[in-house]
Amino acid sequence: MTTSHSLAAEHLTLGYADRTVIESLDLAVSAGRVTVIVGANACGKSTLLRAMSRLLTPREGRVVLDGKEVHRLPARQLARTLGLLPQAPVAPEGITVADLVGRGRHPHQGLMSRWSDEDDAAVAAALEATGTVELADRSVDELSGGQRQRVWIAMALAQQTDLLLLDEPTTFLDASHQVEVLDLLTDLNRTRGTTIVMVLHDLNLAARYADHLIALAAGRLHSTGAPDTVLTTEFVRTVFGLDSHIIEDPVSGRPLMLPIGRHHVLPGVAATADEPHV
Repeated sequence: MTTSHSLAAEHLTLGYADRTVIESLDLAVSAGRVTVIVGANACGKSTLLRAMSRLLTPREGRVVLDGKEVHRLPARQLARTLGLLPQAPVAPEGITVADLVGRGRHPHQGLMSRWSDEDDAAVAAALEATGTVELADRSVDELSGGQRQRVWIAMALAQQTDLLLLDEPTTFLDASHQVEVLDLLTDLNRTRGTTIVMVLHDLNLAARYADHLIALAAGRLHSTGAPDTVLTTEFVRTVFGLDSHIIEDPVSGRPLMLPIGRHHVLPGVAATADEPHV
């Protein structure tokens, strides 16, 4: 099992150039659990993840890991504890899958240390877990978007950190691979106790897999808690400007959001002339 670590944002304000994206945000990540950050486009989800992983320096406030400001921690020490899969990672030209996944082992190697059997085992396990063993000798440049995404996840797994941050890990994946990846991250959480924090756009996948939801709206914390307390019709209407109906997911027992568009209404509700019932 992993070591539990505390990760929190304190009075955090973030932005780019003259634009403020996150303002005066306070939140704490639940150690040893799966947390999903949700919200409308441009609400600050990815920006928050970048700051929590030290890729973005706060304008005000701080991110603290085990009580220490992440921007003051040595880079290698941080990388041994906290891993990040950004939204659009870029691989070096011509690099093979095995070599890219192997880069996840760099934080565990000192200046004089050599590649070890432990490193080999970590890479092999990551390739196996993500279904990318058969891709090991291929160039990353040759892969489809979905294959490439699974390889990046393998690299993050090979890093073997106690905290793993992922920005849209299901991007480019079809439905079956989305479920496989989220099942994989859940297994990692349950078997190793890895704290998972990820950004997802799909509210129903977020509700199904999250122990804890963090909902952002216009750069501020809108709500936080278990999926059945956060995912409500009022939340969907306020944050996304969308009418919806929330039911119990017959598979997971979690809340399931059914969007209501202009061309569909709830059964038993008469459609207006502008909103035909189809």
